[in-house]
Amino acid sequence: MRLSVLLPCRDAEATLPAALGSVSRQTFGDFEVIAVDDGSADATLAILRAWGERDPRVRVIAQPAQGLVAALNRAIAEAQAPLLARMDADDVAHPRRFARQVAFLEQHREVGVAGCLVRCFPRTALKQGMLRYERWVNALITHQQIERDLFVESPLPHPSVVMRADVVRAAGGYRDAGWPEDYDLWLRLFGQGVRFAKAPEVLHFWRDRPDRLSRTHAAYASTQFRRCKVHYLREMHLQGREAVAIWGAGKEGKALARHLKRAGLRLARFIDVDPNKIGQTVLGAPVVSAEGLRRDEYLLVAVGAAGAREEIRAELAARGFSEPRDYRTTA
Repeated sequence: MRLSVLLPCRDAEATLPAALGSVSRQTFGDFEVIAVDDGSADATLAILRAWGERDPRVRVIAQPAQGLVAALNRAIAEAQAPLLARMDADDVAHPRRFARQVAFLEQHREVGVAGCLVRCFPRTALKQGMLRYERWVNALITHQQIERDLFVESPLPHPSVVMRADVVRAAGGYRDAGWPEDYDLWLRLFGQGVRFAKAPEVLHFWRDRPDRLSRTHAAYASTQFRRCKVHYLREMHLQGREAVAIWGAGKEGKALARHLKRAGLRLARFIDVDPNKIGQTVLGAPVVSAEGLRRDEYLLVAVGAAGAREEIRAELAARGFSEPRDYRTTA
């Protein structure tokens, strides 16, 4: 057996049949499904058990409601294959998804986590923010592209990945740290030297809906993303540093600054291009122009305006700054 599919479920009776149907139609057949029902109050467990009776590759585990992290770790503990695929109970996999991603990992032995391109649906209900995220995440394919934007947002849609089981287990599986469990895992794996990449084709259809966990659970709020980023920035780039600088004295920059200060870091200065901000003091730190950049202060770029990220990267490159040696982009 080459692939174990991790399928956590709770109260998914409306979307589960479509998800299961897409798994059943895979052209790659050497897999098992570890379906963990996490305390469903609807027909989810009955649907899973009926499917398991028809398909011997499916193992159904019922447990009291413990949350997504516990369900995922239970599935990992039960998995027998060297590769782990994620699947959500409200998504749809392309028929060749497993085949393409398994082949990709076999061809790229250096890669520990392989994603793919995604298409969000239903298209008519998608808002501009989700469409922007889809474009952004689908533009990150190579390890270098994913690494560059690792601290901007989660660069790998969780249910679209196939991972090597040994690297996930070596990292301790998923953690409940009060912030997104998938983003936490990507950052931990990256810190341990694991490489990421994507099969460069749309292989996963990602359902967006108002009651999705990432929209309703406190762990996925923007404040928790920032807490997560600051935690790993301290581990990877800010060790031994007493002060940092932030490019961007607007909403994103100030929000990041507050989290840095709570983490015990001193904010030396803000960098900004807005002449109305230059010369002011924000959160106790002066706002200066790009001429005030200093080599002895690690720089965090936190500007949310469309197109600003690449403009700032170009400016920093012209000044001899290199990412991530001298700075990290966080928005």
